[in-house]
Amino acid sequence: MEATPHRPAERLDRHRVVYRWDLDKTYLRTEFDTLRDLLSRAFERAKDKHTVPGASALLREIRATQPAGLYILSGSPEHMRCVLEAKLRLDGVTWDGFTLKPSLKQLLRGHFGFLKDQVGYKLNALLGSREVLPGYTDEILFGDDAETDAFVYSLYADLCAGRVGPEVLTQVLERAAVRAEEIPELLKLSGRLPRRDHCLRIFIHLDRISSLDPFAEYGLRVVPFYNYFQPAVVLVEMGAIEAKAALRVAAELVIDQAFSPEALLASFMEIAGRGHVGRAARSALLAALLGVGTTEFATATPVLIAFGRELERADVREALQASAPEAIDYPSLLARERARARAAKLRVSKRA
Repeated sequence: MEATPHRPAERLDRHRVVYRWDLDKTYLRTEFDTLRDLLSRAFERAKDKHTVPGASALLREIRATQPAGLYILSGSPEHMRCVLEAKLRLDGVTWDGFTLKPSLKQLLRGHFGFLKDQVGYKLNALLGSREVLPGYTDEILFGDDAETDAFVYSLYADLCAGRVGPEVLTQVLERAAVRAEEIPELLKLSGRLPRRDHCLRIFIHLDRISSLDPFAEYGLRVVPFYNYFQPAVVLVEMGAIEAKAALRVAAELVIDQAFSPEALLASFMEIAGRGHVGRAARSALLAALLGVGTTEFATATPVLIAFGRELERADVREALQASAPEAIDYPSLLARERARARAAKLRVSKRA
């Protein structure tokens, strides 16, 4: 389906939006590609864990909009809850729900395949959580390219929208090697949901620097990004956050990562070139920078002002309408998505 120019819709109701965030490689800089990585991770203290630059700033700005909910969904094991919650508190982040994987419990039951199962685990958590939300609630999801987040989130969104039926879901679960006794429960969960196309965006952090090409199959609803200024400006385009909130995310990147005006402009233009942002976000950012005091964004202020001058001269088109393709062949796509994730993991291991 061809992308069409964005047509302004009703202003997004920020209080009716639920945000869902993965942790490892989406929020936290986590390595788990080797046994040594896993052992090291198990003994890390909260203060030793590192946040992906800009992630905590964006989460705090999202929380300030008073959304309907902010839910953490992670494949990290349940026994790490205390240290992970402590890390989020250190970063000034609050949440409404926190789901971790009950790995130890499943291991004790002899369910060894559960450790590798992300599709069944995350889909069950998403569907179960959705069931208790009001039907009018919209969702924005954040994940990464290390595993199958784009796949699981898109499948979840299309199940809720009624674009995927029980036969296709069964095929996916079987190919994902979800335990046979869990499949009927997932089908029941899916069948109980009211059908509504509520998923507004799926943001995928390119931790593995994956190629953008495989993500094209998911349509413009899926937004791969390289740094957190990019989803921030997409949220500005949507009306989900204010432009100054995105500039505060940019300021964190300037201060902590030495982003230059050119780097911020390149980030904006790259994601604009894919149609995810356009003139609305550009105008909002420029308006927010008018009359900015010399210290409003701390030491990042001169860089942001210089970025604004560059952005003013940039040629930016209208954003494109974000939507999913009319049909995604999920059973076939699962194999390609897993191959992409394996290739990315191998690429990272060779760099190490």
